[in-house]
Amino acid sequence: MNLTRTLGVAAYAVASCAFAQPADTVASPNGKLLVTVGTAADGTVTYRIDRAGMPVLRDSALGLTFDDADLAANLKPAGATAPQRITDRYELAAGKRRHVSYAANERTWRYTNPRRQALAITFRVSNDGVAFRYQASADQLAFRSEATSFALPPSTRAWLQPMSVAKTGYQRTNPSYEEHYRMDIPAGTPAPLGAGWVFPALFRTGDTWIAITEAGMDGSFHASRLQTDSTGGVYRIGGPAREETFTGGALLPTAQGTLTTPWRVLAIGSLATVVDSTLGTDLAAPAPGPIPDWVKPGHASWSWAILKDDYTNFDTQKQFIDYAADMRWDYTLVDAYWDQKIGYGKLAELAAYANGKGIGLLAWYNSAGAWNDTDMTPRERMLTHESRVAEFARLRALGVKGVKVDFFGGDGQSMIRYYTEILKDAYDAGLLVNFHGATLPRGWSRTWPNLLTAEAVRGFEFTTFTQEDQDAVAPHAAMLPFTRNLFDPMDFTPLAFGDIPKIRRTTRNGFELAEAVLFTSGIQHFAEIPQGMAAAPEHVKALLRELPRGWDDSRFVTGEPGKYVVIARRAGHAWYVAGINAGDKELALALDLSFAKGTGRIVSDGAGEREFRQADLHAGRRTSISIKPKGGFVAIFK
Repeated sequence: MNLTRTLGVAAYAVASCAFAQPADTVASPNGKLLVTVGTAADGTVTYRIDRAGMPVLRDSALGLTFDDADLAANLKPAGATAPQRITDRYELAAGKRRHVSYAANERTWRYTNPRRQALAITFRVSNDGVAFRYQASADQLAFRSEATSFALPPSTRAWLQPMSVAKTGYQRTNPSYEEHYRMDIPAGTPAPLGAGWVFPALFRTGDTWIAITEAGMDGSFHASRLQTDSTGGVYRIGGPAREETFTGGALLPTAQGTLTTPWRVLAIGSLATVVDSTLGTDLAAPAPGPIPDWVKPGHASWSWAILKDDYTNFDTQKQFIDYAADMRWDYTLVDAYWDQKIGYGKLAELAAYANGKGIGLLAWYNSAGAWNDTDMTPRERMLTHESRVAEFARLRALGVKGVKVDFFGGDGQSMIRYYTEILKDAYDAGLLVNFHGATLPRGWSRTWPNLLTAEAVRGFEFTTFTQEDQDAVAPHAAMLPFTRNLFDPMDFTPLAFGDIPKIRRTTRNGFELAEAVLFTSGIQHFAEIPQGMAAAPEHVKALLRELPRGWDDSRFVTGEPGKYVVIARRAGHAWYVAGINAGDKELALALDLSFAKGTGRIVSDGAGEREFRQADLHAGRRTSISIKPKGGFVAIFK
């Protein structure tokens, strides 16, 4: 990582407004985004954001309150730093691009209250958005609430996922960020479950798109959300429900002296600017060092997605290792109950067999203590540092490469700390991590590169449970590159070409294939079983064998959230362009693919729902592609 600060030399205009103190500003390096911060007569602090002179946010509240410190009102300005340039370079093991550059202008505003307790608010403004965070200073800090709001302009539209109610759902495992999105709704619509909205939250005002999230979660703070009520299009930061804690742990943070919040992050710009943004990891803490050699992204076979619990046995898992080897993939995931149905001794045999074929074995664990009622095992071996260290050492000795940890308990501070402690202990042990039944990772894949993926999505498995979920999967999948998978790796577990027991699959095979490129995940767990893959044409299997394990760059081509999307991803000199159509009618597109150059090949849907076709395709400024209803394509240019 290379982080530098230089004094800004731009002269920022001071906007006039009804503040008791003069308003101050900080602009993006290209000058298109402008943040204005001011103090009102009652000592409340506000900010607003403009893009190219047009409002993105109206005057919106800032501030924090604690049990013994009010840092949201009666504040007096105590100075501000001059603008300074922040630059950063870092590497991601999994994401939309491997080598990332970040540049922003930064200013910090300082305030004191009548008791001389202090609040500093730091803004960073980059060409693709705005981030800010607080640092509170007082003898004792017991967090109570956050005043932060996002006052959107009239007529703003929203694409949002409701937060689920804590301790509801399967065996009281909610919240797990696994609801369907509400698409293209008026800003200000109340959250339907009464528990708020999850991050990232997507909005459009005029030709400007806004994606709101948070980053910089080190375990000292809880994870936040948007509150249920947003009357007038004013969204406010909310906290977790009281049940969302590690057993006996804290819901909200406390500190002595100082407390620093995570970054509140807004990607802002055209839809392409937002989709191409990396702000969710730009604002995350750096990794402990260079990405270790043992952190290897890849593709995995996984029996549970379609076959479920009865097939977590030695013979089936051995078959799935052979399947992964035949597909030239990298891992096989052994899911729940392996400790009972296979056992540690036989798991060691599987790991040795897999390693002999160049396949790494991954093992499932239940995170749970008392916060839910799941009985799946291994259980309770993640709960303490001592038990984790012992279990991780045992897995390493067996030859296992990583763990999938499932069924977490929400977003309270103690639960967020639990996540980070698992990541650190696994990192020290040299093990990869996949979180399921989990919170949004919020940039952890940068801080802990062994976190190659996480669920926090209503993924493929739900489409195997009910026909209702299967019927809704196409528009849901077309939402994910704009929201859940925007900044963080996502374990959707895509791709089924064959039948699903007791379910009528609604997507065409081209749609399924395209998900393998559209969805970014450090380990892409493919749901398809050997029998389904055997029926696929050789050219499709060859594509999946050769599919890159990571991406050097990505670019948004076209799309509309929940309706269709086309994204291009580069690995070395090869471009993979993938698209899906969630609609019920064929979609004709003229795409600018001139960046890919030359003639490649396209794999798309054939005449039947389960058929493929391939053809040559020239990459030009107006490349014509038609996508069948609930269909998709992958085009490759090398």
